[in-house]
Amino acid sequence: MTIRVLLVDDVVDVRRLLRTALRFRGRFEVVGEAGDGSEAVRLAEALRPDVVVLDLGLPDLAGREVLTRIRQRSPESKVVVFSGAEAEDRAWISKHVEGYVLKDTELDYLVDLLESVGQRREIQTTLDLPKELSSAAAARRFVTKTVTEWHLTSLLDDALLVASELAANAVTHAESSFRIRLSLKEAALRIDVIDTGAGTPEPQPSSFTEEHGRGLHLVAALTSAWGLETIPGEGKVVWAELARPH
Repeated sequence: MTIRVLLVDDVVDVRRLLRTALRFRGRFEVVGEAGDGSEAVRLAEALRPDVVVLDLGLPDLAGREVLTRIRQRSPESKVVVFSGAEAEDRAWISKHVEGYVLKDTELDYLVDLLESVGQRREIQTTLDLPKELSSAAAARRFVTKTVTEWHLTSLLDDALLVASELAANAVTHAESSFRIRLSLKEAALRIDVIDTGAGTPEPQPSSFTEEHGRGLHLVAALTSAWGLETIPGEGKVVWAELARPH
């Protein structure tokens, strides 16, 4: 599985060294290079790499600012800092990146870290909602905001239909509050609805007169996979996955 990397450093020789080391390892593809912060932000948004290798000493943007912008424009990308010196705000930066490596460290350590980070390609966000009919609408707003931020608007309509059905089932049939969780995986957008109610959702035979149960046929038609997992002593998870566009 290829790990797509964006290199950000204002020193051409450093980028060349990193590109050579990654090519030698064989699992990486350098999809872009930037010599300043503005270009790094633009390329991160356009390319959405798996990993950004980021130098903090860029000529135009401070380290915290360029990191914040990259996180906003490409939230699914992992960021590993590769810096020539300790940052004054190291503690803050370390909380917002997957790795912090000084340039006097052995290069093999950096490449090993990038390989490890690049393999963990999943991010999640959750929202807890009460047992109220209005919670389905709140779930749809949450899905709209998250899917838009993840640059997956081509999946938005289907994601909204799926989330609405699963949220409505939790409130009206399980009679439970619930948690909706969105996970961004390499190949799919996963929607989980976790509730503590009794019973399990089951598709009903197609009927022109019966309304209940028809929504799960819609979920099955829209998704690449869906199912149910029990949580002993806690409830259940009803999940569905939408294939990400290539």
